Amino acid sequence: MAITTTILVTRFSALGDVAMTVPVMKQVLDENPQVRIIFVTNKNWGALCAGIPRLEFFPADVKGEHKGVPGLYRLFRSISRQYRIDAVADLHNVLRSRIVRTFFRLTGKPVAIIDKGRAGKKALTRKENKVLQPQTSTIERYAIVFRQLGLRCTMGTQPVFAPRPLPERVLAVTGAKNTRQWIGLAPFATYREKMYPLAKMEMALAALVKDGTYRVLLFGGGKAEVEQLNELAARYPQAISVAGRFTLEEELALISQLDLMISMDSANMHLASLYGVPVVSIWGATHPYAGFMGYGQSEQYAVQITDLTCRPCSVFGNKPCFRGDHACMEWIKPEQIAEKVISLIR
Repeated sequence: MAITTTILVTRFSALGDVAMTVPVMKQVLDENPQVRIIFVTNKNWGALCAGIPRLEFFPADVKGEHKGVPGLYRLFRSISRQYRIDAVADLHNVLRSRIVRTFFRLTGKPVAIIDKGRAGKKALTRKENKVLQPQTSTIERYAIVFRQLGLRCTMGTQPVFAPRPLPERVLAVTGAKNTRQWIGLAPFATYREKMYPLAKMEMALAALVKDGTYRVLLFGGGKAEVEQLNELAARYPQAISVAGRFTLEEELALISQLDLMISMDSANMHLASLYGVPVVSIWGATHPYAGFMGYGQSEQYAVQITDLTCRPCSVFGNKPCFRGDHACMEWIKPEQIAEKVISLIR
């Protein structure tokens, strides 16, 4: 069927948030073969779009060429010169995306905008009179935007991508997988409130590698994280630090080959979810009820303290601990994580 509709999709954000858009866009394209999507996002995240027919990546450099209102106008003009946009799906609803969608709206293009459910999330995370109820998932909120544009989008839980072969550069570091099971471990997050203490995570790692059954691959990014993970790998021969060694495309191929991922409420949970890799996710200040559980993941895989009345204290983990002692993370025992991993991977 010939393409008759071109949808512009905007999501200027962190890697994990952008990864959550991919299953939805894939579903829209599967159910609407006449549609093409132009996906405008961070210039570094193009690898997320690879292999999906009719999904075209359009890089945005919001800290450089496309910075500020003049830059966003240049972005609008660049898109308009290259494509005939029929409608806009704003999956972010922040100042940048509002400016871009306004330019298109002024040319008569229909626009659909995500409802972030701020009132429900505020009730979920407030200190007093907390309403501990599951919110609509972010995946479903994205899907609703496309339905507003008259497109079919019925979300399931099937993996978006099949496992990818490992590039030679990756194999040179990891070696061939053979019969040993691979576990990914991504112990870092943007905010402290979302991160399990590294010393305790090391205890969980020690329990996992003690009998040599599993190979553990350590994921992270940035100079400080790379240094810490290299030190950790040096103490445990069954662990390999892959932090900072590969491109995003190479790292995605590696993630696709994992048997299980251990992650915080952060990007690696969402990247693993694209390949149907089960994720043991660790939650502290944030909570699966806020709607950010990985695509296709079960809350049964989550490790969290459920009897702390103060949590969740924020949607994104960017607010100070109400108690001041980070009990939501500190009270999780390393053996809880190791036992959950072993029970799932077996």
